[in-house]
Amino acid sequence: MKAFIPFVSLLCLLLWASCSDKKQTDSKEIAEDQNEEKFDTTKLEADTEFAVDAADAGMLEVQAGQLALTKASSAKVKQFAQTMIDDHTKANEELKSLATSKNITLPTAISDKHQKKYDDLASKSGADFDKAYADMMVKDHKDVVDMFKKAADKCNDQEVKGWAAEKVPALEHHLSMAENMDNEIK
Repeated sequence: MKAFIPFVSLLCLLLWASCSDKKQTDSKEIAEDQNEEKFDTTKLEADTEFAVDAADAGMLEVQAGQLALTKASSAKVKQFAQTMIDDHTKANEELKSLATSKNITLPTAISDKHQKKYDDLASKSGADFDKAYADMMVKDHKDVVDMFKKAADKCNDQEVKGWAAEKVPALEHHLSMAENMDNEIK
């Protein structure tokens, strides 16, 4: 029995270490933790969560667009990808500037969840890539439009709220473009 206790202790320590190491490698979770420390007792906690989620989504759009420029077989997909790179790079820079002025920490790399999406997309080529990219863009833009509309309605900081509202029409246009691209490819 005495030999069993050190074994259980070691097992618990290893499990704890593996959980804490995983969390510390996800840039989005690190940013969320830092923001919770700064804004936990304020009305701005939801605003910081939106900013982190928006940054994560924006970085994915740019990286997936860059991948599409190299892997897509359709000229329409490549054209759409370039639009995503241009528009989301600009929006990401605006968000970084806004976050800096509000002392909000943003992730420096895409989240583990988005990395899995990217890796899955990167494993495809040709027409399969085009279909997967178009499908991803439709789904992601539906989610992002919804997220930005909620932020435009519910954020407490007026600048964050205004920035979110300002982006909704462009994101809705991206969704429409993605749906058209998806329909043409299928």
